[in-house]
Amino acid sequence: MHGYQTAFTTGLPGLDGALKGILAGDNIVWQVDAIEDYQALVTPFVEAGVGSGRKVVYFRFASHPPLVQGESGVMRVDLDANEGFETFISLVHETLENVGRGALYVFDSLSELAADWYSDQMLGNFFMLTCPYLFDLETVAYFALFRNHHSSLALNPIVETTQLFLDVFRHRDTRYIYPMKVHLRYSPTMNMLHEWRDEEFRPVTASSVISSILTSTTWSGLNADMRPGIWQRAFEEAEEFLDEVKRGRVSPEKEEEMFRRLSRMMISRDPVMLKLISRYLSLEDLIEIRHRMIGTGLVGGKTVGMLLARRILQKHSERLARLLEAHDSFYIGSDVFYTFLVCNGAWWVREKQRNPETFLEGSELARQRILTGKFPEYMVKQFEQMLDYFGQAPIIVRSSSLLEDNFGNPFAGKYETIFCPNQGPRERRLEDLISAMRTIYASSMSEKALRYRREKGLLEQDEQMALLVMRVSGAAHGRYFYPHAAGVAFSYNPYVWNENIDPAAGVMRLVFGLGTRAVDRSDDDYTRVVALNAPAQRPETNFEEVRQYAQRRVDFLDLDANRLVSGHFLDVIAVSPDVPVRLFASTDDGANWSMENANRPTYVLTFDKLLETTGFVEDIREILRVLHEAYDHAIDVEFTLNFLEYDDYRIHVVQCRPLPVKGIDTTAPVPMDAPEENRVISACGAVIGHSRHLRMDRFIYVVPEVYSSMTMQERYEVARLIGRLNQTISPQQENVMLMGPGRWGTSCPSLGVPVTFSDISRSAVLCEIVAMREHLAPDVSLGTHFLNELIEMDMLYLALFPRRGGNFLREEFFKELPNRLLEYVPGEDRWAGAVRVVHAADIAGGGNALYLSADALKQKVICYRTA
Repeated sequence: MHGYQTAFTTGLPGLDGALKGILAGDNIVWQVDAIEDYQALVTPFVEAGVGSGRKVVYFRFASHPPLVQGESGVMRVDLDANEGFETFISLVHETLENVGRGALYVFDSLSELAADWYSDQMLGNFFMLTCPYLFDLETVAYFALFRNHHSSLALNPIVETTQLFLDVFRHRDTRYIYPMKVHLRYSPTMNMLHEWRDEEFRPVTASSVISSILTSTTWSGLNADMRPGIWQRAFEEAEEFLDEVKRGRVSPEKEEEMFRRLSRMMISRDPVMLKLISRYLSLEDLIEIRHRMIGTGLVGGKTVGMLLARRILQKHSERLARLLEAHDSFYIGSDVFYTFLVCNGAWWVREKQRNPETFLEGSELARQRILTGKFPEYMVKQFEQMLDYFGQAPIIVRSSSLLEDNFGNPFAGKYETIFCPNQGPRERRLEDLISAMRTIYASSMSEKALRYRREKGLLEQDEQMALLVMRVSGAAHGRYFYPHAAGVAFSYNPYVWNENIDPAAGVMRLVFGLGTRAVDRSDDDYTRVVALNAPAQRPETNFEEVRQYAQRRVDFLDLDANRLVSGHFLDVIAVSPDVPVRLFASTDDGANWSMENANRPTYVLTFDKLLETTGFVEDIREILRVLHEAYDHAIDVEFTLNFLEYDDYRIHVVQCRPLPVKGIDTTAPVPMDAPEENRVISACGAVIGHSRHLRMDRFIYVVPEVYSSMTMQERYEVARLIGRLNQTISPQQENVMLMGPGRWGTSCPSLGVPVTFSDISRSAVLCEIVAMREHLAPDVSLGTHFLNELIEMDMLYLALFPRRGGNFLREEFFKELPNRLLEYVPGEDRWAGAVRVVHAADIAGGGNALYLSADALKQKVICYRTA
């Protein structure tokens, strides 16, 4: 029982009669020319509702005068559409849930939502999500739209979803109601024009009167589907405006106002990024971006970073402008993502993800719906047009979410990037493209991404997924497609292994072939790490080590197989005679290679001639310097390199984002003179992070000899156990060191512990013990995504070589202290031999403490007990 017995009513008995009653669940949309016409309908509805004892709720968000003026018995909910679609709709739905069943609702004009969100599409999405919710709660809700204001992207979903859709006309001081849709009700005069006079609503039957009224206003016409919406009108206006700018007829202030408006519509709403955008992009740039955009909404952080970096470099000098490879990318707006979720029933799971208590609930179901979902036909047609533009050239689909690659939130490796070799019949190529898009959309709901958002306090922020579709940089070498080289570069070098290296000069991680090897830790291969002020200075000390730690495998697109694959470098160059291999590789006697390669020229990928005889290093260094100065912040770029002729090459900056470096200016000396007998760990040769001195509280130690005897499945279980232990760490209250064999974060359990970064994110220190294989050393440059997260979390990384001089691990120390594993994960007795959790407080004597000192410049770390 609701405490009231009256039927629902508009407050106008004559209108109730004309509509054959108002039913529980009715959503009523009024299409008007002026807000006063909507006001005339709202007032009696609210008064009747309050009089009936029902709950009445008024959602206030528009700039027009309030529709409800503080009447007693009305709950007013103030909303700000500028906070974003997700925040807005979540607050609306939260109110509906709290108010409960049988209530009455009045919404301000929905047309202002489309204006605030710059999108008819999103207005349609809002209605499709909210209307059924109101229907299920057996409410009655009033909405208004301004006539001839919206495209079919808003009108079609609203008309299809609502129960009642009525036109309101005003002619010679008389109002008329024209029901266009009345669900589950019928009368011979239902869909006729009704004159509203006093309390009566009478059907108008005289043809002369009807035609006179309907022709007094602008009819939407037979081509209503072609009417431009808010987005299209804004850019049509902008193009006309640009013509006026070029003729000198517009003041700089007016031009700046238009630029700001379009920037917020399409580029970013982040204040810091908007400052950079206003400095380097122009109104003409924005219109060019729109011409290559599918859908509406924002283009996302990765796209903004790429476009901004290119424009910064082009404006800096003609030489850098000529050096850059041209790009012809397309951008799929963030509103396409929301529309896809709504159309495929995945939105409701997404709403739960704003709550830290329920953020993982239903995510797997939503991922499955996304992976099997369908796009609206009008979108698919645009995808086809984009695909026809690229022909059969390989393309790459990259995530470009709103929060991605912004200051403080790099989201490195959290979302997918998918290569499409783009071979075969058109239908197959289209399906491959759509599959790639669905995969990236699904990755937005992965546990990895959601845990990262929770760790960063971003669950409640508007996170939409735009996409960047790029031509793959490179060339076909027979059936293989790849760039000559690719990599990542930081404007600040967090890995200083020699006193001659200047951290401020930056560092580069270089690979032959596709850059996927430069960003992920996928196998036991290596890359070339280049300190940009000393490119000949290597971490390795002799050619034997250079050979051992050289890249052996290359990632490329196999055009015949239509997929991304990897192969041995020597096999790849054997079928690529056009590649200037001696720029990238040095000759070798083959002593360290397999016999299958003994009868052909053998090379080691050293990149020596590239670094020593071309201007490439100086160019990369200049690019980093210019971008660092523009951002006024350390930056991280991904790039490709392609040679046209010797010393004539093009660099493609495919990504640029702020590098979240902490402690750049840490120069205070740290104590490194603890007596040998007090040390429990001593490491030298691979330290990443700034120098520091920490009091250690807890150690999580994966025992190498036990771990190495485990099955692959057991190693995955250990990784999940580490993740659970990570949740017990309070980073603000304790310093924890995580120690284990091989590579942390590898995707291959034979090489180390296959954790995700969210499984180790709360540790202060990460230690890799070189004990998995005799010849498997840590790849000290790490995967860029992994390294980026270490830097972002200000985590210290060190590699420990127990058999190398200056390195030791006092294993008995960690084995003799009590193992407190079960205090943190009760019932996991089976892992007590493999995973030890020890407390510094358990050291005999009680007065002892454990400290860690790290000297990044000298590449030394010691952990020692005090007397």
